[in-house]
Amino acid sequence: MNGVRFPAKRAVARGAFAGILVLFLLAAGCIGNEGSAAASRHIAVTGSTTVLPIAESEREAFEAKFSDADIKISGGGSSVGIKAVGEGTADIGMSSRDLKPEEVALYPDIVRHEIARDAIILIVNQQNPVDHLTLDQIRGIFNGTYANWNQVGGSDLPIVVVGRDSASGTREYFWESVMKKGNFTSRQEEFNSNGGIQQKVSRTPGAIGYVGLGYTSGVKALHLQVDGTSVEPTLETIRDGRYPLSRPLFLLTKGQPGGLAKEYIDFILSDEGQEIVARAEYIPLPS
Repeated sequence: MNGVRFPAKRAVARGAFAGILVLFLLAAGCIGNEGSAAASRHIAVTGSTTVLPIAESEREAFEAKFSDADIKISGGGSSVGIKAVGEGTADIGMSSRDLKPEEVALYPDIVRHEIARDAIILIVNQQNPVDHLTLDQIRGIFNGTYANWNQVGGSDLPIVVVGRDSASGTREYFWESVMKKGNFTSRQEEFNSNGGIQQKVSRTPGAIGYVGLGYTSGVKALHLQVDGTSVEPTLETIRDGRYPLSRPLFLLTKGQPGGLAKEYIDFILSDEGQEIVARAEYIPLPS
């Protein structure tokens, strides 16, 4: 009986020792999979839904090169991104507009990093026969002067005005550049993302909205009538200035970036990163 019990005790002791060793090594971080190492470097990026498609495409390429990087990206609008980075709840903010004077006063250490250029595109339903509008006609539609498409060369169909909410940098740019800081019609339906406007217009025959370059799938992009010439919004006309509604896009950091945030921004500004900007159908920075 004793000859059987002693080996059993030794086996139990070895098992206990092995278990303790495993727990020790796990606690010390000496064993584990690559996923635990990948979570060791992470940053949060939030803000403009116009900048979001660029940030997502860049993240995919960056994380494919650096497996220890973990970049979380979310939308919400430029105002959300500026506030988040200013108050330190995000590492990088995304904005499709420059900071307002009151935001500069509130967050004086925010640093801007221009990463690309974009254009504001007027979109209508694909069934709408109207192909182009002047800036005056667009302003008249969004301030309520025109309520039917037959007033601007279209068919007898009520106009459904669709715009962005007050957190949007795209709305801010449109309000300054097209509305000349005038009021929007009270009939305007507001959405918190470019994607929301794109979906609404694609499903509503009389709708018109404004979006960034990356949101023209499934809708018709209107040409702008400029000095008697119809100008299609293409990369060429936006880049050479013939299409007048274009603006810079920014990433924002609180002070000069360091660590993973700096590596991510540097990657976007590299030749490889700017090629990704072009593939996402935005305007790369001049080389």
